[in-house]
Amino acid sequence: MTIDELIDDFAYLEDWEDRYRYVIELGKDLEPLADEDHSDANKVKGCVSQVWLRTDVSKGDDGAPVLHFTGDSDAHIVRGLIAIVLTLYSDRPAREIVATGPDDTFSKIGLDEHLSPQRSNGLHAMVQRIQNDAASALSDAGLAPA
Repeated sequence: MTIDELIDDFAYLEDWEDRYRYVIELGKDLEPLADEDHSDANKVKGCVSQVWLRTDVSKGDDGAPVLHFTGDSDAHIVRGLIAIVLTLYSDRPAREIVATGPDDTFSKIGLDEHLSPQRSNGLHAMVQRIQNDAASALSDAGLAPA
């Protein structure tokens, strides 16, 4: 699924309760995270729920890093939020990840209005972790963010 398809799906749902259920459904479709990846090294700090993100770096056709993320949480709604974040960022070049802010997408979906401050902070902690991993991958490759 692309981020545009996800935004369209949310636009089709009229009330937040339906959207909330959809977020939970998205979490059920997450790529599984191996048990050994539920580690302190993969834990996202700043989230009230337990959240783990694994980052795998490969090289794109141009040799620049491309990042693939897998994630998990102990909370159903948070698993769905992870799915949204991964739809926005996973399997993209590191430079794009660093340059892509989430606020416009979160606004179109309605997350900015309907998440508690704690969930919103956790969501932004996930994005920050992903963008930091992308910046590190660029640095490791000897490349500037852009």
